[in-house]
Amino acid sequence: MRVALISDIHGNFVALKAVLASLRASHVTQIVCLGDVATFGPQPLQVIRQLREMDIPIAMGNMDAWMLNPKPHAYRDENTRWITDIELWETEQLASSDLDYLRTFPSQVEVSLSSDTSLLCVHGSPRSDTDIVLATTPEDELERMLSDCQATVVAGGHTHTQMLRRFREMTVINPGSVGLAIERSSRTGEVISPPRAEYAVVGLEKGELWIEFRRVPYDVGELIRAARESGMVHAEWWINHWITE
Repeated sequence: MRVALISDIHGNFVALKAVLASLRASHVTQIVCLGDVATFGPQPLQVIRQLREMDIPIAMGNMDAWMLNPKPHAYRDENTRWITDIELWETEQLASSDLDYLRTFPSQVEVSLSSDTSLLCVHGSPRSDTDIVLATTPEDELERMLSDCQATVVAGGHTHTQMLRRFREMTVINPGSVGLAIERSSRTGEVISPPRAEYAVVGLEKGELWIEFRRVPYDVGELIRAARESGMVHAEWWINHWITE
């Protein structure tokens, strides 16, 4: 059995197409999405319609929930207003049927890999869709997040950072972000979004559990054109996130 894990698409249909093209040759049994499908990108409708057509299980992300009750974000820095404007614009693009679709997302998706091997898919952690799980998260904090969890593998998104770590008898992973991968520029120190789509595949074959992290390039020029043609507010500011050294 092979399960592809995608997460944090964030309205980037160009990146999603690249991942789906990569998966066609991977012979996966199932695709599971870990949430945050439509916000902060120029193509929320295209992403939602593609996911609906695929009919895959999707765990509710914190920004999926936000789209059902949108309100200005609390101030974090000078970019907060720009981000709020973009995400409110995206919500306005959705029809009532799209919002009804978001409401169907459960908080958790469980996949049985075998009779004694399970995969639990969430957005942040089983405790909260806003929990941040990193390679450096202290063990006592991870204990609070996973204390009631009995899964063999726990997969969460939210941080946009690929990760694998062991905790007790569990393997905890993050497949990274399909549509909004992040890294810090070695030249400026600023956080930028490289034009790559990240995902992971969890497999169980002949009793052997394996996990593979993947990164797929996509056409950033196509994404920039989509942003400019979409009518998205603050499009040029948004585009600057994809300018790399």
